[in-house]
Amino acid sequence: MATNAEICALSGTEQARLIKQKELSPVEVVGAVYERIHLLNPILNAFCTLVEDEAKADAKKAEAAVLRGDELGALHGVPVSIKDLVCTKGIRTVSGSKGYIDFIPDEDDIVVERLRGAGAIILGKTNVPEFGYMGATHNDVFGTTRNPWNLEKTPGGSSGGGTAAVASGMGSLAIGSDGGGSVRIPSSFSGLFAMKASFGRVPLYPGCRDPRYPGVSSWESLEHIGPMTRTVEDSALMLSVIASGPDDRDRHSLPGPEFNWLEAMKGDLKGAKVAFSPDWGFARVDPQVRKVTEAAVKVFGEKLGCEIEIAHPGFDNMEDAFWTLVFRDSDLRGMRAMMERGEITLPSLVAVLKRPWTAEEFTDAHMARQDMVNKMWKFMRKYDFLLTPTLAVPPFELNIPGPSVIDGEPVGPAHWLSFTFPINMTGQPAATVPAGFTDDGLPVGLQIVGKHLDDVTVLKAAANFEAASPWKQYWPPLLDAVLS
Repeated sequence: MATNAEICALSGTEQARLIKQKELSPVEVVGAVYERIHLLNPILNAFCTLVEDEAKADAKKAEAAVLRGDELGALHGVPVSIKDLVCTKGIRTVSGSKGYIDFIPDEDDIVVERLRGAGAIILGKTNVPEFGYMGATHNDVFGTTRNPWNLEKTPGGSSGGGTAAVASGMGSLAIGSDGGGSVRIPSSFSGLFAMKASFGRVPLYPGCRDPRYPGVSSWESLEHIGPMTRTVEDSALMLSVIASGPDDRDRHSLPGPEFNWLEAMKGDLKGAKVAFSPDWGFARVDPQVRKVTEAAVKVFGEKLGCEIEIAHPGFDNMEDAFWTLVFRDSDLRGMRAMMERGEITLPSLVAVLKRPWTAEEFTDAHMARQDMVNKMWKFMRKYDFLLTPTLAVPPFELNIPGPSVIDGEPVGPAHWLSFTFPINMTGQPAATVPAGFTDDGLPVGLQIVGKHLDDVTVLKAAANFEAASPWKQYWPPLLDAVLS
């Protein structure tokens, strides 16, 4: 019998395989993960709501199905955590907001339906900033989530609770949402892989679609749901479940993919033409991030046979246009009512809700996005994929929205996100892979961006990089200190 530590070190794919082979019980897996949660969650504050009794009951049902010889789903008996912005039937979904502290949805989000249908077992909900309107993870309801690699640093956000959980072995699979980078940001800060599939691959409902939920329902033209995992294979497995085709509750959802998500990882990259944009041509980037990402890009050229060219798509700083689109998509009336009742407290969100918006501002942002999309498709026709840093900085201090200075120069509050949110504006597929570490041991990510709807190349590039420069063996030092 495997020890609890060995079970927690397994990938989700390995757990699923061993369960189907009757070499590991879902009861053992869920028990091992909850033992880890009880040890580490008081330190990291990754989970804000746990459903231990329900999870253990589901594990017993899953074990019985295995023993009966039932047909098993792709994730049968495997634990998964769900971001607290994603609705879960019967499980509190607070979204980091005082206004939703007692909210228990009466329906699952589509992605949760699909995970349950594949046999996954829900561990609980992971912490977020208020309504996800920040790239770090702290709120006035549940407090601050800490980075397992350094407890004085943020794991990023807005899916920071999920990455803190996976990076410390509190479950191998996590679901996050990504409206401006929110699966890629915390995965970069936590040493994980994450993928934002093409816009519409993973249907969304009720999040972003149901006006009954002010704040929760927003970002409709920007939002994606995606996996956050320790391996590329685990994310591909999750995508095979959650990105399996359209749903009539989401008007943006795409037809079923013409490819197999797990097969997409196969094949080499020899001769691929790859653009590397270290700074978009204008962004400030921390020197440590530059150093680590440049070394990672060399792997694509020297080990994987790609033809690398430094090049930029040619757009300017899109921060203002992005945030204008966010609030064009948001339920301003409903959120302002919540603010007036004292139910919204995030200072930056309060400030924007008090701001008067004009139709011209929304139109200008829409036109700016169209211009950027045109620049991107013209640029991407020359290349098979694009590489950038995932973020402009390494993990930073707790309880701030972001650094105000990068590489000695003052910057705007979202400048450190310059590489992630533009890819939400275009809807292209994008992933972050662990690229290496700063001199003081903090994770740095490399972003892989594909052409329109070319999820296959993104997964293949990520899998090739993982094979050439593996990262699964690295765990935060915290685990040795606490678990030994």
